[in-house]
Order: sequence, then C-alpha cells, then structure tokens
Amino acid sequence: MTYQKKTGLGRGLGALLDDTDKQNTRPGALAANEGPAPGSISHVLVSQVEVNPFQPRTAFDQLALQELSDSIKLQGLIQPITVRKTGPSAFQIISGERRFRASRMAGLTEVPAYIRTANDQQMLEMALIENIQRENLNAIEVALSFQRMIDECKLKQEELGDRVSKNRSTVTNYLRLLKLPPAIQVSVRDNNISMGHAKALLGLEGSDKQLYVHREILSRNLSVRKAEELVRALQQSGKVPSESKKTPAMTFQYQKVQDDLASKFATRVKLKMQSQGKGAIEIPFVSDDDLNRILELLDW
Repeated sequence: MTYQKKTGLGRGLGALLDDTDKQNTRPGALAANEGPAPGSISHVLVSQVEVNPFQPRTAFDQLALQELSDSIKLQGLIQPITVRKTGPSAFQIISGERRFRASRMAGLTEVPAYIRTANDQQMLEMALIENIQRENLNAIEVALSFQRMIDECKLKQEELGDRVSKNRSTVTNYLRLLKLPPAIQVSVRDNNISMGHAKALLGLEGSDKQLYVHREILSRNLSVRKAEELVRALQQSGKVPSESKKTPAMTFQYQKVQDDLASKFATRVKLKMQSQGKGAIEIPFVSDDDLNRILELLDW
C-alpha cells in the first residue's frame, strides 16, 4: 500500500494530537527503531495488533462491519485507531476495535494508529468511556463494564459516576440489572425488552415473579407502562396468577437449567415441558454467524 500524507481531515487529526512530520513513521522505520514512540501517529502492521481485552462491547454487527469494510476498501482507513505498546513491535487496541476489525476484513496489512501509553486501569476506563460516549453498548454491557471498573479499578459508585459523566442513580440502575435472572439479562442485551421493562422487573422480589412478568412482556408485547401495572398487581397479590400455569409447572430445578442454558449460550433458551417428564430444548439464533457460535459452544 502506497502511503500519501493527507490534507484536510488527516491534518486536522495530526494537529489535534500535536503531530509532527518526524512522528509519522512507516513499518520499515518501525523495525529499525523497535517500534514507534508513544505519542506518535504511525502505520502499524495488522499482525502486530491485538484486540483490547478490556473491550466492554461483546457483540459486533456483522452487516455493519461488512459495510465499513467495503468503504475502507475504497477509501482506506481515514481515522486512526488508538493503541498502546505492549512490546517492541506489539500493540493493543485502546479504541477503534470496530475500525480495526473492518480493516482486517478489507485485507489491509497495516493501519494508521495513534500510539500512547496506558496501564490496564486506563485501558478499561478509556474503552468504556469511548463506547458509552458513542452509545454503542447495550445496557447489560454497560452494567458489566461498570461492575468491572468497581471491582478492578477499585472505584466507588460516586467516583465511577464522575469518570463516565453519569449521576449515581444512573450507575446504580445499571448495576441492578446484573441482579436479574440470566434469561432476562439476555433479553435486555438483545433489545427484546427495554431498560424501562427491566427496571419494572427489579421491583419484584423473587426470580419466579420476575420471569413470569418477563414472559408476559414478550408474549403479549407489553409496553413499559403495562409491565409496571402488571408488576404492581403482582406485588399486591403476592403470587403468580394461576392462569400462567396452563402448561405443566416448571420446577425450580428446571427453571435453573433453563436460566443456566440461557447464560451459557448467551441467548433466550426455552425449556418446553410436557407430561411424564418429556420436553424439548429450544435455542433460537438470529443469523448464520450466531448459529455457528452456538454450534461451537456445543462442540459440533
């Protein structure tokens, strides 16, 4: 690939990062100098870059990635990724993993990268903050990332709120999502139910009641307001309505199996019970890639 120094946007990025002509290097120069210096914009080999282990986003839209990849084939990668050095000629992504994946799909052997220094805590914080600011994370990914920052970075909720520009109540609401049964967390992650639905479910004590309302939301396509009304009715009655038991009752053990399977396959799993101990397990998938992912988990 022939490198030509860009004007306009490229120069704007250089000015933003306090770039100079001496800081722009090519792979050949990198090998001679054992890698670019922190604070520079350089072209790094794709083979030298590894993804960010602290990346809070766990799912990438394959169609959107392909569209970005097609654009990169035509235009090249205009906006550099940001990496940190982990060795003389080894780098780890801080931000821009989506652009990096699309570049690799496009067949690029090298990508422009802004080199900077960062420790593990900074890596996690920067990856989280970048994704939150771009609103690319679903609510469960945000909640898991918040929990990681509390656990791994030893932050209090108030400190965490300051870092991500969220008030304490917002941080608390996200963290409470992790108390929901796995099947409900999967529904939030997959946008089958909204954050508002999840907050309504948190008003119930006991996973059996939460799972009942969750099923009602999905089967009846309830709005958040209707879900809240159902939660209030259940709080007053104190027990799951008998009409919910038209099919054979699912015992706690079977419910746990269903929840564990949903957690393992990261999708909503249905355990369909029949009489005399018979039944079936239903594992839905949304694409060929999703099916391949499930098959790999099954060691197919």
